[in-house]
Amino acid sequence: MNRVRQTSGKVYLVGAGPGDPGLLTVRGKECLEQADVILYDYLANPALLSYAPNQAERVYVGRRGKGSYPEQETISRLLIERARARKVVVRLKGGDPFVFGRGGEEAEALAAAGIEFEVVPGVTAAVAVPAYAGIPVTHRTLASTLTIVTGHEDPEKATTALDWSRLAGSQGTLVFLMGMKNLSMITTRLIEEGLAPSTPVAITRWGTRVSQQTIVGTLSDIAQKAGVARLDPPTVIVVGEVVRLRPTLNWFEQRPLFGKRVLMTRAKEQAGELASLLAGYGAEAIEAPTIKVVPPLDWAPVDHAISEIETYRWIMFTSVNGVDRFMTRLWVKGLDSRCLAGRQLCCIGPRTAQELEKFGVKADLIPADYQAEGVLKVLVQQDLKKVRILIPRAEVARELLPEELRARGAHVDVVPVYRTVTPTQDEGGWQQLIDHRIHVVTFTSSSTIRNFVAMLGGVDAVKPLVQTVMIACIGPITAKTAEEYGLTVSIMPKENTIPAMVDAIVHHYQSREQVATGVRS
Repeated sequence: MNRVRQTSGKVYLVGAGPGDPGLLTVRGKECLEQADVILYDYLANPALLSYAPNQAERVYVGRRGKGSYPEQETISRLLIERARARKVVVRLKGGDPFVFGRGGEEAEALAAAGIEFEVVPGVTAAVAVPAYAGIPVTHRTLASTLTIVTGHEDPEKATTALDWSRLAGSQGTLVFLMGMKNLSMITTRLIEEGLAPSTPVAITRWGTRVSQQTIVGTLSDIAQKAGVARLDPPTVIVVGEVVRLRPTLNWFEQRPLFGKRVLMTRAKEQAGELASLLAGYGAEAIEAPTIKVVPPLDWAPVDHAISEIETYRWIMFTSVNGVDRFMTRLWVKGLDSRCLAGRQLCCIGPRTAQELEKFGVKADLIPADYQAEGVLKVLVQQDLKKVRILIPRAEVARELLPEELRARGAHVDVVPVYRTVTPTQDEGGWQQLIDHRIHVVTFTSSSTIRNFVAMLGGVDAVKPLVQTVMIACIGPITAKTAEEYGLTVSIMPKENTIPAMVDAIVHHYQSREQVATGVRS
């Protein structure tokens, strides 16, 4: 979206969807990416704030139904004030702004103040949450109508606007939002108006999120079941025959990593693939980068190697970052992949080779064992005496590969094309996450482990935090580092790749479930 700086600001009333970050609309993401200010709700997933610029002001104006929170007039005033200060303002609201979200009231206030605004509809929880619980709100043979009802009317109303007799006689699906506080009243009124006590009811809490919880009952017993389950808001209540389809259509809660929270410690720029794969299996992927990739302190060694690029027989890439930073540097120096013609190119694994292919170049060698030992196993068969080899890599890395190549007579130049540093992180926030919420911590390199331990206050501080947490390492080198720090590695793939590591996490939990249920694999 092209950003146009206006003489006055503009407000975007954006629907954040029901909770799953993947349900944010493309337009909503575009608005967040250009925001100067975001006012966000309790029901808007905080993960969506990562789309906003780092410098954007983030203002929490959550409304939870109990406790203290800003009055609606205060929120509207904040929107108007920020817009008059020539800010691009995003009002991020759970679900859809115009479905019991007070978006209409905020739009009215903006219009009265002469503030330009745009409404960006969101996926409403009234439809999405039942879908994630395996309940279609309409069905050709079971329900031809859908009625969305507020379960919490404005208490200042003189009389109710709900016609309970018509709701009870609708013969379709009823979906109540914000209805937990009045659940007993809702079920009682529907029964009094003629709806059968045996009518199926489902209540889903935190729908579409990894913490989703669903209970099923009937009008006659759902209030009692909800009390036993201690079900608190936010919830969506579905009343109707479509609830009977849940045992057959319950897809979301059946995924192998449903309910699991996985901490990702790799660099933020590289977390996308891992997060996507984990989400596909039902896990909540939480970004907690322990490394940040930055340029080397001095480009001179790299530039010198580039100036002599035709003298090298081999160029060896040991990471995705190494490929990206080296190839980008070629471009900065006025060159491109054509200058690699005649060089033998080695990539330590398929993911590194894929990164090289983005620059139009194919690797000549990808060892079967995706680590330095695998490269050496192949090259040991060749005469390396006086062969010039270039290794663009991290400033700090294992020295095994260059040392062994030199021992075989090769001339090896190791040039740092990037460094990894420790990002700023709230240690207290991490401890709370690990102590109460995290099921798995993933490590994709030795540096992620070293920084993880340092950021949490050292080995003695980390051990108690991870006693009940599964440690997953991408390969044996990383696992060895973890063990050196006293961490017990529970999960390690046979192949040093992100997809293989995710598969290993899935297999770990499936195996545990099979043992618990007495099923043999």
